[in-house]
Amino acid sequence: MAERTLRGARLGGQSFEDERGIEFAARQQVGYRCPQGHVFEITMSDEAEVPAVWECPRCGQEALSVSGVQPEEKNEKPARTHWDMLLERRSEKELEEILKERLELLRDGEIGPAHLHRANSRKRKAAGV
Repeated sequence: MAERTLRGARLGGQSFEDERGIEFAARQQVGYRCPQGHVFEITMSDEAEVPAVWECPRCGQEALSVSGVQPEEKNEKPARTHWDMLLERRSEKELEEILKERLELLRDGEIGPAHLHRANSRKRKAAGV
């Protein structure tokens, strides 16, 4: 029985729905041009907010709208460096004092890599300290 119901119909290949009485949504064609000179159109709803930039389907670059819509300028914050963040916590005078203290500790062999400590201890032994 199941064979008879499917006979004569191509599954997925043909729609039996009729388009009469169907009202499609209002559409608009939006044109774009990329820096390579490629021109293309995108179909969008009339109610859609038209983006000023769209990716070119041929080369992947950013294409600008030919209707004159300009992209919004982004307010980019300047990059904060480690130095900027450090200066938020300490003054330059404080940093100079800390540097002097750490250099003295390093020279005395109290901090730093082990190979520096061995070299300093040999010098001390040779100097008779």
